[in-house]
Amino acid sequence: MPQDMPPVGGYGPVQYKRNLPARGFRPAFYLLGTAVVMTLGFYKFGQGVREHNELAREKMWSRIHLIPALTAEEDRDQVRRYLADRAREKELLGTETQVYNSNRFVRPTFAVTPEK
Repeated sequence: MPQDMPPVGGYGPVQYKRNLPARGFRPAFYLLGTAVVMTLGFYKFGQGVREHNELAREKMWSRIHLIPALTAEEDRDQVRRYLADRAREKELLGTETQVYNSNRFVRPTFAVTPEK
């Protein structure tokens, strides 16, 4: 038997590398996309913070401008209560009594107590 010899011209090259196709984009594209999304997110976040601060400032100034109207309303309510108390006192006692020893006006204070 004759010994097997290589073919004339030799054997073809042996493929020892893995020939896998690249899946997806290159990592640089993913990095760039992430940077773009994060930049847009930070921009929108900054816009939201500015809008929130502007709304808070507007709310504060609206409350400041409402203080005189609310104070006047409270004063009218206290005068109404004061006159009603004096009328009730005169009806019960037949005369007006003086609580304090001076004629100086003392702003009344009302305490709200819970009902039992």
